[in-house]
Amino acid sequence: MGPAMRQVLVDSWNRRGVLALLLWPLSVLYGAITGLRAYLYRSGLLAVHHVAVPVVVVGNVVAGGAGKTPVVMALVQHLLLRGLNVGVVSRGYARHGKDCREVLTHSLASDVGDEPILIHRTTGVPVFVAVTRIDAARALLTRHPEVQIIVCDDGLQHYGLHRDVEICVFDERATGNGFLLPAGPLREPWPRPTDLVLCTGDVKAAQGFSLRRELASDARRADGTKVALKDLRTVSDRPGNQLWAVAGIARPEAFFAMLRAQGLSLARTVALSDHAEFNGYEWSGASNSILLCTEKDAVKLWRHRPDALAVALVLRIEPAFWEAFNKLLTARAGADAGAKLSSGNGHTTS
Repeated sequence: MGPAMRQVLVDSWNRRGVLALLLWPLSVLYGAITGLRAYLYRSGLLAVHHVAVPVVVVGNVVAGGAGKTPVVMALVQHLLLRGLNVGVVSRGYARHGKDCREVLTHSLASDVGDEPILIHRTTGVPVFVAVTRIDAARALLTRHPEVQIIVCDDGLQHYGLHRDVEICVFDERATGNGFLLPAGPLREPWPRPTDLVLCTGDVKAAQGFSLRRELASDARRADGTKVALKDLRTVSDRPGNQLWAVAGIARPEAFFAMLRAQGLSLARTVALSDHAEFNGYEWSGASNSILLCTEKDAVKLWRHRPDALAVALVLRIEPAFWEAFNKLLTARAGADAGAKLSSGNGHTTS
């Protein structure tokens, strides 16, 4: 499916229009297949594998990304501040290999995926990727036996890995038109049983806690130097200078809108597919311009443009979520993890 047709399909997920209704019979079939799969796991006919430490799964029920990875990093930082040794497992989407491997400082996105690299570089915790999450979890604990808790980036529908806590993330789209794929955005029917819900949109509709996303006040180059976003507001006024923004994420326009909300005048925006590889053609003509990107894209873009400015996403999660998370995990975690989590109700942003 080409980008134009894909966009038409995604746009149709916002309402129950003609295209959504035409695709609805396929959604019924999809629902029957996914429902049967879930039943097989619940009934024990398909194995659910446990590991020796608590597992927290962060995922969503909506296709197209809802901001899971930033939430994963916020959770990791929260747990680190509580004195816990944390590890992360991921599928490593869009990587070329299918092996199980550890994400290292020098790892390439083509080998392990862009999001696992971002998580490792941002948090410093061990990260493993594998097609099967249980393989990644076992390899992580073998290599890092000191890890006391594992956070799984995505995997809400990966029932083969036992989870102690499930966190479902929604953005402002919520559940769209309420249909399952391909007539709507849902991977499984909603509502479904889950422990905690985070939502940037209608919190009451999602029956969860509020999550607010905003851009950091500065942007960072590959060498670590920073530039305040407010200092870029007058770039377009200088002869020969322009601001370009490129994004290879699920919703590039959301990133561009946030940049404009900061008062930045973007001469050009380049929207790419999620996990785009950034081979060079995407910013041809931008050699004399200042290039802005997301932190996730910088993992790949900095190999070609180390001067590109990566703008971090800052999460503001309401304190009540952290209180609920601590209590829930304390009740389900082992003694060591539970003792550290119950020592207070602090919270972090990422």
